[in-house]
Amino acid sequence: MDPRDFEVLEHPADIGFRAFGGTLPELFARSALAMLSIAADPAAVLPKEEYPLAVESGDRESLLVDWLNEVLYWFDGKRIAFRDFRVTQFRCGAGWKPAGGLSTRRLRRLPIGAQDAILPHSIEAVGMGEPRDPLRHRARLIVKAATYHQLKIERRSGLWVAEVYLDI
Repeated sequence: MDPRDFEVLEHPADIGFRAFGGTLPELFARSALAMLSIAADPAAVLPKEEYPLAVESGDRESLLVDWLNEVLYWFDGKRIAFRDFRVTQFRCGAGWKPAGGLSTRRLRRLPIGAQDAILPHSIEAVGMGEPRDPLRHRARLIVKAATYHQLKIERRSGLWVAEVYLDI
């Protein structure tokens, strides 16, 4: 992890982070590491095993929140500590191939941005890590969930930036 991959954001009741990526898949992977860095120390994890993760949502912002909550489920519920993530497939709006009677000709007639509102968004990734060991993978904060509070995903100066607040 590079210190420029993300930064922690202060908040009176919760905690957040700002993550950076050259692409949306990289942004999502770094966002997961940012969240886990608040909960524990990913650098203490050995990437011994690969764990498949997949999420589908209705829009880009929901996909990020759902992705982070899926990672958190694996971390807390299945007790898996992650060192890194490799996004194997990422579909965001217009990047999804039409299905279910939605023709490409009809999509081209939609206003710019409307495709994102009606097409599914999904991420498939592999998390590299190992089962959590309480002696080696000490908790920092208990993260309950990623939230929509002040959620942002935007492009700034050639980078994708996400601002996410976590319920602790």
